[in-house]
Amino acid sequence: MIRKELGLGLLLVVIAAITGAINPAFLSLVNLLNMANLIGLFGVFALGEGLVIITGGIDLSLGSMFALLGVVFVDLLTTYDVPWPLALAAVLLGGLVLGGIQGFLITRLKMQPFIVTLCGLLIYRGAARYYTSDSTRGFGYGDEAATLSNIASGNVAGIPNTFILLIVLALILAVLLHRSVYGRWLYAVGKNEEAARFSGISTNVVIATAYIISGGLAGVSTVLFVFYTNSVSPSSFGNFYELYAIAAAVLGGCSLRGGEGSILGIVLGTALLQVLQNLVNILGIPNSLNFAVMGTVILIGVLADQQLQARRRRKLALAGLARAAPKSTLAEQVQGASPRPADALPARTGDRA
Repeated sequence: MIRKELGLGLLLVVIAAITGAINPAFLSLVNLLNMANLIGLFGVFALGEGLVIITGGIDLSLGSMFALLGVVFVDLLTTYDVPWPLALAAVLLGGLVLGGIQGFLITRLKMQPFIVTLCGLLIYRGAARYYTSDSTRGFGYGDEAATLSNIASGNVAGIPNTFILLIVLALILAVLLHRSVYGRWLYAVGKNEEAARFSGISTNVVIATAYIISGGLAGVSTVLFVFYTNSVSPSSFGNFYELYAIAAAVLGGCSLRGGEGSILGIVLGTALLQVLQNLVNILGIPNSLNFAVMGTVILIGVLADQQLQARRRRKLALAGLARAAPKSTLAEQVQGASPRPADALPARTGDRA
């Protein structure tokens, strides 16, 4: 896994250098801070998507979850004058609940993650549009909303708070994934769920927890994006954001087969995705082709993963043959040294006579 991350980091540096050579404005402090803000915004929920992918699942409902939680969050602050700590807690709890429902359907009712999250994509978006009568919800900037806005969209020493939050969450999840028993369980379930179950791992709890964490991080991202856009349109808010998360996770080394991936890789994949988006803008490629670029990135990532998997299987096969070769040679030597059944037996005395 370290080789993947080093290669991804090197690729990120090369693309950044090429982009800076094409347009020096790319390396300006304003542009770098803006990219850091976008990396933080998209990286938070990409971490949750990465955990789900490591278990061998997929979450297609993130963008629609943003829309539903976003309109509820704005209404709590503006229409019902709920204090921002309670509104924030309600949105985070809503994300956890939605993630828990999806985890329950997948683990207890044995439904396919693709089907469950695809239905969530449709249901959450439809519920958001019905709740607002398909109208946009905007912010009234009261004192409490301004306080939360400064927290969500402010900066510390020039570094965006969103990027700082991403680093903090990445460190916490890195310890959880790479330095805890739960992390080993995640990888085991992603590699072979049935074998993990037979080894005593509660696979249902592990998988459901991954979706709950993803839902909670989606709630955090909802608050960040609401203050980034200052309004929520239920028909377009968070539209196709799940593709950004999947692309970042795949670029970061998460295999769609499950059982592979790292937190550092997901962060690097998010950064690479934003650099590519910046490169697209610098080259003058129309924004309408952004999704085409995204699809191409996902396709290249999956193809690269398949090639790496095939190369790994070949190496394992060659290593197995190398280990088996001395055994077969020894068996042939023993068989060659053993006497033949008929010719090697001495004749009986009576036969000689």
